[in-house]
Amino acid sequence: MSEQTYIQDAPGVGAHLHRLEHVMGMPIGVDVCDPEIEASTVDRVYQWLRFVDATFSTYKEDSEISRLNRGELALEQTHPAVRSVLRRCERLRAQTDGYFDIRAPLQSTVQTTAEGDPGRPIDPSGLVKGWSVAGAARILERAGARNYCVNAGGDARLRGCSWNGERWRVGIQHPTIRDRLAAVLVASEVGIATSGAYERGEHIIDPHTGSPSEGVLSVTIVGPDVATADAYATAAYAMGPKGAQWCAGLKDYAAMMILAEGNVLSTPAMSRYRADAP
Repeated sequence: MSEQTYIQDAPGVGAHLHRLEHVMGMPIGVDVCDPEIEASTVDRVYQWLRFVDATFSTYKEDSEISRLNRGELALEQTHPAVRSVLRRCERLRAQTDGYFDIRAPLQSTVQTTAEGDPGRPIDPSGLVKGWSVAGAARILERAGARNYCVNAGGDARLRGCSWNGERWRVGIQHPTIRDRLAAVLVASEVGIATSGAYERGEHIIDPHTGSPSEGVLSVTIVGPDVATADAYATAAYAMGPKGAQWCAGLKDYAAMMILAEGNVLSTPAMSRYRADAP
């Protein structure tokens, strides 16, 4: 689950819409810098996000994911979006050598899961947050938005320019120093996701050991699809320090990893986004 990316810009010249609501257990902000986009479009964005929360939340007892995990709902009875997300999660599990795995560790106990595997409930949150942001971006683009940012507690989709006519500036919070930034990115036409312990503690598990990942403080991924970036960041964090080598092989995605001892490793592609790059 990605966290702690926030928009650094302050409002400049030009009309814009800004809204911040608490949905899916986090603050989600939408900024649109196209004067022709009406507030009703932003209303539809938050309707979509509330649908995602009601359907996929592992904290809501009546969500389809919760009912699926309790064996009260068969996979074929779920919303098509649920089946689509779960298929994508399975593809990502294969792409990440099993490090992105929505199944709980084997020692967990429940009656059944979507795969009919006793003891392994599913939690697709590591993809769903980025996927929900991508869906919100599609709603804006279908309405004609060309300059916007959707930021869901760390997963951001950026297009066009900010209020001041320049590309969006995004601050990546330092994983251990609360009032410090680890990096500032300047970006557009991309999705950004950061995974780390931050305020939720060590919640990212190495699926191969069933234990929390060690040796890494945070992983930031930048690339064309925010949902994929979200899953990749989760997987790379779960890998520990060896995730740096895996990130180096990613096509079309840049990565930055902060190790436990404080070293910062970046793929060459990340230099195009770093505001402080030489």
